[in-house]
Parts: sequence; structure tokens; C-alpha cells
Amino acid sequence: MRFAFIHQYRHEWSIERLCSIMQVSERGYRAWKARPICHHQCIDLKILSHIGEHYGLSNGSYGRHRMTMELREAGLDVGERPVGRLMKANGIRPVRTRRHKVTTNTPHQYGIVANLLDGDFLADGPNRKWAGDISYIWTAEGWLDLAIVINLFGRRVTG
Repeated sequence: MRFAFIHQYRHEWSIERLCSIMQVSERGYRAWKARPICHHQCIDLKILSHIGEHYGLSNGSYGRHRMTMELREAGLDVGERPVGRLMKANGIRPVRTRRHKVTTNTPHQYGIVANLLDGDFLADGPNRKWAGDISYIWTAEGWLDLAIVINLFGRRVTG
């Protein structure tokens, strides 16, 4: 970690000064710089190059799980955790897009009703102001409609 810091800032300050600040020897820094990368780093770089390639081919839509499946199909023996770690460390994130699901397709002749409440949801008596909403819920039988009517005075569902 210290040697990586020295290597990063070697153009701004002298190596001798950085080594003295970080309390390491210059000989240790030179030995660290000449040392070959370890086996795990070599494997990580290989996996990372494949991740970058598949990430580009997927238009940035593959996450950790799908990327792992693609790498296994490509012949690499990798797990989800190393793939996720490498993706996170290198800022590779999937672009999340939601598909727009059209739930209504009724061409009716009625117009949109005016907003009579205009954001004033406080009622001074029961049954003076009501509000409603319609939602759609996916079930095993298909889409179901859920319509709710609320009495704004008691804040209770009335229908």
C-alpha cells in the first residue's frame, strides 16, 4: 500500500522524500517495483479483460450473475463473488432499465376529470372529501384491478 502511494506520486515529489515520509527504504521500493505480479493478480486481470469485453457486448446491461454465466460459457472457471468484486472495484455497473408495461388500453370517449381538491386533502367533516386510486396487481391468474376509495376526514378506506 505504501509503495503504491509512492509510485502514484513519484512525478510530483522525489522518491527519496516520499520514502522518508512513508518510512520505507528506497531499496524496498525498487524491489517492489521490479517484482512480478502475483498469480492471483494475473488471474484477476485476465477475468477483468473478459468482463470488459462482455460488458461492452451487452451494452452495459449485465450484472454480476449474468456476467458470471457468460464467463463460464466462455470457458473461465469463475464464481460470482470474484466477478462482483472486480466489477465493483473497476466501476463496472449494469445499466438498469425498466420495461414500460401498458396496463390499460381502453379507448374511451370520456375526458380527464378536473382536480377539484387541488392538493387540499384536509376535510372538515365526514363524507365531504373522498379520494380514490386504481392500481393493477399481477397474480397467477393474470392482471387484477384494485380500486380504492378513501374518506379524507377519517383517512379510512371506505370502498
